[in-house]
Amino acid sequence: MSSLLPQPTIRPEPAASDALAQLGPLYDSFGMNPRTLRFFLLEKGLGVPRHEMDILGAENRRPAYLELNPAGQMPAVELADGTILSETPAICEYIEELSPIPALIGRTPEERAVTRMWWRRVELNVCVPMVQGFYYSEALDLFKDRFLCLPEAAPGLKEKARDGMRWVDGLMSGKKWLVGDRFTVADICLYCYIDQLCGVGQPIPDECANLQAWFARAGERPAAERSIWKDRPMGMRG
Repeated sequence: MSSLLPQPTIRPEPAASDALAQLGPLYDSFGMNPRTLRFFLLEKGLGVPRHEMDILGAENRRPAYLELNPAGQMPAVELADGTILSETPAICEYIEELSPIPALIGRTPEERAVTRMWWRRVELNVCVPMVQGFYYSEALDLFKDRFLCLPEAAPGLKEKARDGMRWVDGLMSGKKWLVGDRFTVADICLYCYIDQLCGVGQPIPDECANLQAWFARAGERPAAERSIWKDRPMGMRG
């Protein structure tokens, strides 16, 4: 499948490895998931051509992009043979297969399984309810015509996310990162969601000292600042 969109905007990035030469444009934008992928690539010292999309202007919901990715989600990446990969975990897994060092998912079956376990835990218990609570409240006017929104569910979803953060906090005692001593994509994912939404009504609960310390450590990594989108709608770091 050849791209139906204009030629990608090439932004300065670290040089891509030979293993990633088959990657075409990365369809990139503001948002937690696109930032997760940018953070992931920066940690690996990799760069790919990027086509910047106006997600706030719903460019990702227009026919040209939907021809490439019917889900209309961001990010997505086009391979040399025209295959379109969407879903951030799938893209990260693919890149790690091609460029396994440094390992952000894992070097062994055991490490990879533990990372995936934590990645799934934080997505289900924190990230998903957190972002849905945002969509259904502060961002309702922006998203109500794009997909089904349930504003009455927003308070409960935000509380579910807070409860998830409290649960993660209890499991972080004595640990540097979510899986222990290894910094992984699970940390990147959770950090990007909290960093974007903490300023719009969903901060880490005050009592979560372990999670607060983890968040500060993650924010000190160079890729944390470098992965932020050039614009900050509503003051958010996406």
